[in-house]
Amino acid sequence: MTITHYPKNQSSNGGEEEELSHECKELLLSLPKEKGWRTSHLYKYQAFWCQAIEIQSIVSFQRHFQASDNDVVLATIPKSGTTWLKALAFAIVNLQALCQPPTSCQAIEIQSIVSFQRHFQASDNDVVLATIPKSGTTWLKALAFAIVNRKRFALENNHPLLTSNPHDLVPFFEYKLYANRQLPDLSNLPHPRLFGTHLPFPSLPTSIKKSGCRVVYICRNPFDTFISSWHFLNKVDPGSKAPMSLDEAFEMYCKGVIGFGPFWDHMLGYWKESIERPHMVLFLKYEDLKEDVTFHLKKLAEFLGFPFSLEEERAGDVEKIAKLCSFENMKELEVNKAGKSIKYFENKTLFRKGEVGDWANYLTPRMVEQLTMVVEEKLGGSGLSFKVFS
Repeated sequence: MTITHYPKNQSSNGGEEEELSHECKELLLSLPKEKGWRTSHLYKYQAFWCQAIEIQSIVSFQRHFQASDNDVVLATIPKSGTTWLKALAFAIVNLQALCQPPTSCQAIEIQSIVSFQRHFQASDNDVVLATIPKSGTTWLKALAFAIVNRKRFALENNHPLLTSNPHDLVPFFEYKLYANRQLPDLSNLPHPRLFGTHLPFPSLPTSIKKSGCRVVYICRNPFDTFISSWHFLNKVDPGSKAPMSLDEAFEMYCKGVIGFGPFWDHMLGYWKESIERPHMVLFLKYEDLKEDVTFHLKKLAEFLGFPFSLEEERAGDVEKIAKLCSFENMKELEVNKAGKSIKYFENKTLFRKGEVGDWANYLTPRMVEQLTMVVEEKLGGSGLSFKVFS
């Protein structure tokens, strides 16, 4: 979201009369006047008392301003709640900038997001793992945690990933740290601090975007992302409402109406940042990671500032981390078969297939054609493309 800041008024060293045009001075001669509260005089203009410099601005405004049908004018008598009303109106009409479109976030998520944006202060060596839902979030968290902590924890035995879900080791800002109106004290966390988020890039706090904080983003081809999301959301608290049909979910997805969507805006936000600031934002694709996990593990380690030494590579540490964090290994761990590491979501629902191309088992030719058109329209010309089969 781009916020427009209007120029601040510049104070003048001269009196208010020096700032008035000849036309305005002529007008003031014809107006009733009284002693002013904070200026020399108040003038009665169009039945209201105004300062001279205000009258000059009012005349210009009345002559030149052209309203649009969707403009909003906040009118107040002075000292009656003007600042408060402006703040409320700005927050309300810009709420959808948190998540596009407005229906893409639940109310409870928005509460956490606002708190996160207001209060989080990034450190230069923080790491933020950003993802669009159902695109490799759990996998990326496991990999990043194992990489930066490999000196603290032996890779063979008693590693935290064997007894803790990755979402407990790398907490979400919006689902854990700032959920339930919490304001966490993060000052004592070991560095580098690892965090996770589903927020689009424009919604990240300024402290993340302006600091030396590193951001790693992973996404997945939209076809598999949709199927994975559909399965996942139908498993979450299934007793609360009837499952959503594939057709209904598909139409919503193509319109961008899904958590933290539209998916194309989410992807392009991080894609563009990774091109403009490759030293600060690393863009990964799920399919590439699946195809050559060793190469991308070393790339991720290098970006995070924890490159593998030749000795580590010869000892097979890259492969050990890949195996420790593999879908097959994590799915079979007891900690990932029970409990809830993310509010509302059972750990077992986080692991389904993890395959590339599973969408072909669900989407009709018409759906494939429709989603292909959406992808081409929204991502075309950006340079961002995906492999849709393994």
